[in-house]
Amino acid sequence: MSSFAEDGFLFVRDARAAISRAGSLDDWRAFSDSWQDLCVDTYLAQAGRARRRRHAVYSISIDGVVVREPHQPHHQDLAYNPLQGGIDRWFEPVVDAVAEGPSMRTLIAHAHATFAPFVPGASAWRAEVHQMRIEAQPGAPGYPTPEGVHRDGVDYVMVLLVARHNIVSGTTTVFAADGRLLGDFTLTSPFDVALLDDARVWHGVTAVEPLDPRVPAYRDVLVLTLKARRELAQAG
Repeated sequence: MSSFAEDGFLFVRDARAAISRAGSLDDWRAFSDSWQDLCVDTYLAQAGRARRRRHAVYSISIDGVVVREPHQPHHQDLAYNPLQGGIDRWFEPVVDAVAEGPSMRTLIAHAHATFAPFVPGASAWRAEVHQMRIEAQPGAPGYPTPEGVHRDGVDYVMVLLVARHNIVSGTTTVFAADGRLLGDFTLTSPFDVALLDDARVWHGVTAVEPLDPRVPAYRDVLVLTLKARRELAQAG
């Protein structure tokens, strides 16, 4: 992870082996199939962009115990999301079988194990997970980041590609605060992962378009964000 510490981002091709060290992926087929049952993001409906999603929130204790929290809205300040910030956005919850299943738990544990060493004083973490599908149609590209190049307002972000079907483009771009392009890469296969230090870098994803206009076209990702509670844990 030295390059992540130095650069503030890292692209990992086929991270399945590393993720598996954090736990089981026995329900992966059902986990990935659950993207067929996402709900339309009504906050983008008027903009004509096809995005489907579900959302869940977890807390992670100092010793790595993961607990799903009651369903709650997703909120970003306008400073981070000028398109949809400043409001509580209520998305449909991740269904229980997926939210409590081994794959989701393993992915959260892997993200926590990856990022926790960078905040040794954290007493706990807040994790949000977003199942997202971006759909593209002929003449109507899909926009994975309709807010443009942005930060999420958290500490760290992990983006995992779950599926990619009949699309071109969808390139992740990473920028310094002064606008310099730091890198770009494309998530093309399941278990490709992007890791981002949200306090240090900005990111965006280019629009996706259908490869074959006669066939459904979509990009499925799990976006997992972590935000640390930095007060020191109480002894005893």
